[in-house]
Amino acid sequence: MTVRFRTYYEDEDLWLYFEADDEGWAARQVEIRAADSRPVTAASLAEVVHLRDHADLAAMGRYERRYGVLAEGSLDGWETQPGAAEVSAEEFERLWADARRALGGPD
Repeated sequence: MTVRFRTYYEDEDLWLYFEADDEGWAARQVEIRAADSRPVTAASLAEVVHLRDHADLAAMGRYERRYGVLAEGSLDGWETQPGAAEVSAEEFERLWADARRALGGPD
C-alpha cells in the first residue's frame, strides 16, 4: 500500500515529503526548505532507475543536480520522526507539481 508522509529534518531545516511504495522505499521525494518554502528536491525512483538502465553517469549527475538525490533504504519507522504525519495523495501531488516546476522540470 502506498503511503505518503512528511517529517522534519532539523539539521538542515527541511520538510521531507515521501511517497513510499509497498516495500517501504521512497518512490518519490520532495524536500522543502522551512525558512522560505523553497523546494530543493523532487526526485523519483522510476526516473532514477530509468537513467541507471538507459543513460550514463553524466545524465545521472545532471538529474541529481536538478532534482536532488532520492533517499535510499527502507523508510520504516518514519512515524517516530519529528513532525511526522501522513499527507493526502492530493497534497503530495500538489507539492510534487510545484517542486518540479520550481526546479525546472515536468510534473
